Order: sequence, then structure tokens, then C-alpha cells
Amino acid sequence: MRKIVLFIASSLDGYIAKNDGGVDWLPVRCSSGYDDFYKSIDTVIMGKKTYSQILTFGAYPYKDKKSYVLTRNDTSSNNDIRFVNDVEKLTKNLLTSSGSDIWLVGGAEIITTFMNLGLIDEIILSIIPVVLGSGVPLFNKIQKETKFQLIKTTEYDALVELHYKVLK
Repeated sequence: MRKIVLFIASSLDGYIAKNDGGVDWLPVRCSSGYDDFYKSIDTVIMGKKTYSQILTFGAYPYKDKKSYVLTRNDTSSNNDIRFVNDVEKLTKNLLTSSGSDIWLVGGAEIITTFMNLGLIDEIILSIIPVVLGSGVPLFNKIQKETKFQLIKTTEYDALVELHYKVLK
């Protein structure tokens, strides 16, 4: 059965980006579980702000995966990416179709939406040893208490990766 997995990095103080959306505090090259995780998924879902931020880094990096960008406005699509505005319809279609796991890339608004709808099955959180002091929080405006079960902890050179199952 397919799962929706939030794979994301956070500062020690719980931020996923600076106030301006910048992520220059993330390590550029370091060992992590990213490569193995990336091989385990065939679909990515992200918000429009995250999609726009990713494009500032160069070519779109997920061309080999089915890509969905959630947006309130633009629902046009191209060969690589489908723009959609109905979270529940999209996830129902994806979860009932065959395939590998689904990566919820981010950002903050999409994470909040998916958490509040109970759509996240697992969280793989890389903790980066930096304190930002302010920024975009990993979790914001979550409507209910959510408990997690720790599946695995992995220590890498520059980060610690925590893998949780969401208890439903």
C-alpha cells in the first residue's frame, strides 16, 4: 500500500526555511538518507511556493517522478508537472492507484493542510545543527494533537535523521 511521506530538513529550533524562504543554511554536500529515500518514491507533491523556490536552484530536479504542484490558482500543466487544487481528490486518486510511496516535499502550508487532513503516514526529519532564531516553522496551525512512533534514528556526519510513523 502506498504511503505519503514527508521527507524534510529542519533547523534545531524547528524551522524549514528563513523568513524570506531561503534555505542557504542547509548543508550543500553531506551524507544523508536522501538517495535511498528518493529511490523508494515515484511521485512528488509540493506547494507552489516550494516549486517556485526549487526552480531558482536550476533545472527541475524531479523529472523522473510524477510531479504534482498544489496551487489555488494556476491549474495548467506541462509534460513534467501537473498543477492541481484539490488535495483530497489528488491524494485519494494517488493512494488508490498502484505505485511506490509519495513524497510530500513541502512547504509549510501544504504540510499544515496534509497534517490537518490526516494524510501524512510517515515523517523523515533531518535535523540540521543550526539555530535560525526565526523563519518558516515546520508545523504551524496544526488543529489537533498528533502522536508518532519512532521507526529509526540514523546519525550522519552533519545531521541526525529521525523516521517516524504517524499514529492514526
